[in-house]
Amino acid sequence: MAGRRRLRRAVTVAVIALAGIAVAVTAASFGYNLATDGPAPRPAGLLMARSGGFGTRYRTWGTSGTPIVLVPGAFETADTFGALGAVLGKHHRVFAVDLTGTGYSAPSPPFSAGHLAAQVLSFLAAKGLTGRNAPILVGHSSGAAVAGLAALRGPGTVRGVVFLDGDALPLGGPSFLGPVLVNPYRTTILRLALGSSWLIRRIYGAQCGPSCAPLSPAGVRMWRLPLEQPGFEESMDYTLRHGIPNMTSAEFGRLRAVAVPKRVIYGEHDPQMPASDAKTTAARIGAPPPVTVPGRHLTMISSPRQLAAAVQAFASAP
Repeated sequence: MAGRRRLRRAVTVAVIALAGIAVAVTAASFGYNLATDGPAPRPAGLLMARSGGFGTRYRTWGTSGTPIVLVPGAFETADTFGALGAVLGKHHRVFAVDLTGTGYSAPSPPFSAGHLAAQVLSFLAAKGLTGRNAPILVGHSSGAAVAGLAALRGPGTVRGVVFLDGDALPLGGPSFLGPVLVNPYRTTILRLALGSSWLIRRIYGAQCGPSCAPLSPAGVRMWRLPLEQPGFEESMDYTLRHGIPNMTSAEFGRLRAVAVPKRVIYGEHDPQMPASDAKTTAARIGAPPPVTVPGRHLTMISSPRQLAAAVQAFASAP
């Protein structure tokens, strides 16, 4: 009897202690979020295109030649394509966009692949990139799914599609974290991660590879600031629940059947897209054998000249 009473007291003390810790952590989380709250700054002179209910931030290079639109992947913005855009802009009209939910475009849920494809098509309409001015879409990483769906949803409005370092497949991950990581904890974790320059440099270095110079303070800011804008936390919650933008088997079949030129280009040392995956992706979308360029996953940063040559060869193919 005495032993049972001691056990009950121990359990009661443990429950009270855990409850106290939970209350303390929650209070600390609320306090941190309140202390770090407030609108993030935005660079001056941002270019915006408004059409179809979307406000799309974009960058542009070049004034003539076949139009090319660069579509970023997860955590990326138009700025990610700065080096590539400058090289391609010597012979092409080049545009790069911020997809809604990441960067400086106006937030517009639900952040699904289809919704992002609709944003890209609205941008093409806003800039007159249709008909004889139809562009080549280059989708990087998860942006490949967005580019592929845009080609399906806007027949005749796309001259060609490039899957760059991306296979448009679902990415297996901890989807259970969506319902579990509720506020205030989600906001706290996100702000702590974005506040760590070491973490941003570490992830960038792993993705870009040894040929890329380490990020300067300005470089860290270029990656961090767009992720502090309105909409990013909501888009992250959507991604945790539904996964990154991807295409279904039926959509792959339709894309393969569409009479639009396709190409797969990938970094030869990309751990996220090995050669076998690139070959399978090319067959899945009805493209010729894939093209390899030096680098890991951020080939537009590590190898802009080689990548530009590969995209130009695709653009000039009969």
